[in-house]
Amino acid sequence: MPKGGKPLSNPAATVLIPGWMHEHARHMLGTQFNLVETPDCDIHARLPQELRASIRGVACRTRIDSQFIDALPNLEIIASYGVGYDAVDAAYARSKNIIVTNTPDLLNEEVADLTVGLLVSVVREIPKAQAFVREGRWKTSDYPLSRNTLRNRRIGIYGLGRIGRCIARRIEAFGLPVAYYSRRPANEVAYDYFPSLLELAYAVDVLIAIVPGDASTAKTVNADVLSALGPEGVFINVGRGTVVDEDALVGALRTGTIAAAGLDVIADEPNVTDDMLALENLTILPHIGSASVATRTAMADLLARNLIAWFQSGAAITPVP
Repeated sequence: MPKGGKPLSNPAATVLIPGWMHEHARHMLGTQFNLVETPDCDIHARLPQELRASIRGVACRTRIDSQFIDALPNLEIIASYGVGYDAVDAAYARSKNIIVTNTPDLLNEEVADLTVGLLVSVVREIPKAQAFVREGRWKTSDYPLSRNTLRNRRIGIYGLGRIGRCIARRIEAFGLPVAYYSRRPANEVAYDYFPSLLELAYAVDVLIAIVPGDASTAKTVNADVLSALGPEGVFINVGRGTVVDEDALVGALRTGTIAAAGLDVIADEPNVTDDMLALENLTILPHIGSASVATRTAMADLLARNLIAWFQSGAAITPVP
């Protein structure tokens, strides 16, 4: 139920926050607003009607749909924790004159670091090699030579946005050529641009997906794209799981259509299928692209500053398009 400090700039503002809210961000909000904490988005079961009517701001990282929005009749702002805001029905919020914000840029370098680390881990079989040591097998034999290498490869990036460009800079440092496909070419970069994802896949043997999850990208990495990568191909996904036809990916890995894959995201998180777990040439991480204490704290602070700015000035810091 309501808790928090004495509101300073706007006594009427009550903000709904999740139980996971970082302590510093919680303190920032608590000095400005009345806070209502809920462990999840089941506000219908947890909040009485009169309390819902008082809520004017929401901090979230889970799904905010039209039903949720309609349950808060005086809602003004939804502050989303993360760059992607596909879990928020932003179009419906817009129709209700509710602003949506996200936390861009703060996680770009962190996600790019993780992406390259995942790529190296997949190609050089780092998780399998560590398991080899932990299981005591190094005492009796040498670890077999890794089938794959980064040498002489060409890297394709699906989505050359902010994070995509950070990844590309790291790939360049490996001495590898970069090509890309995005909705439109980026004239300020020198990387080769391909007008379709399929054409990019034919031209490269590593494909890194870093695009948001929406109707335009759903299952765009399909059987044809994976086949175009070829038997030495490697696929990495650090964007959204919905971008991939996961049945096609499992089939491509099982039959050797591509050599290996690494995923930091899946479509139905955290429910990894048995078919995926059975594949030795698939590395899966638990969506940790930006998951460092420093980066997540900075993201939470920006979320809080968006809420504070909105109620103080009527202008958020990082509204979504």
